[in-house]
Amino acid sequence: MFGLAKKVTVFALMMTLVGIPFNAWSMEKASAKSPPPPKKINYHGAFINVAHRGASGHAPENTIAAFDKAVAMHATSFEFDVQRTKDGHLVIMHDTTVDRTTNGKGAVKDLTLKQIRKLDAGSWFGKSFAGEKVPTLRETLKRYRTKPIRIVIELKKPELYPGIEKQVAHMLTKTGLTVIPSKVTVQSFNASSIKKYHHLQPRVKTGVIVSLTEYSKGVPEQKLTEWKAFANYINPNYKLVNKSLVKKIHDRKMKILPYTILDKKTATAVRDMGVDGMITNYPELGK
Repeated sequence: MFGLAKKVTVFALMMTLVGIPFNAWSMEKASAKSPPPPKKINYHGAFINVAHRGASGHAPENTIAAFDKAVAMHATSFEFDVQRTKDGHLVIMHDTTVDRTTNGKGAVKDLTLKQIRKLDAGSWFGKSFAGEKVPTLRETLKRYRTKPIRIVIELKKPELYPGIEKQVAHMLTKTGLTVIPSKVTVQSFNASSIKKYHHLQPRVKTGVIVSLTEYSKGVPEQKLTEWKAFANYINPNYKLVNKSLVKKIHDRKMKILPYTILDKKTATAVRDMGVDGMITNYPELGK
């Protein structure tokens, strides 16, 4: 018994000498647990209604105000774009520069988190949104983790940020959002980046965004077959959507969510083609 007490005392002394108090080490070890799983969520029906950059028709895009509005409007999901600051933090911003949606200037990758957090990301949209900040990925995931809404993360220009796939995957794990895979979808225009992400976290849903510029003549079946290996969703520009494309995607057991729907006429047209949902600035169009 005295031998054991002596060993514990020696261990505590050694920990103190290297700068780690024994009781602090014990507490840290005890608290190193995964956060509790998100609550089961009612996703408001079968049609997937994705609020593009939040409810960006009603509040400044990619801000907490827009995300809160998406929740209030009972969107199925809200989508946002992730980029990386000069000092390695993940922030939410659509453009590669902050010029359009803040009172600052410069590329996201050339600014520190401290510099970006000082910016006003709301006044450009309306005076009532003055003072809105550029959110970080971490705070956004934590805020909406148990809210009745899904989260869609777009890796924006991942070629500018080597390793961002691994960084986002780590953040999802750290915030406990891999426990319910249907809670989060990770998507990008860069299919190679999504393939890489799928290998990192195969249980998390993924999507390939299809641009009108790159596929103006239509989406080749070969590409759909290729993407099927690592994607759950194919999200094309709405101008590319027709019943044939919808069928080809469904035949490969994937879903289709066209973007960006801005009016009722377009919303009705794509729904009539059999899409699984839509990405829109106005969540009311998806109801």
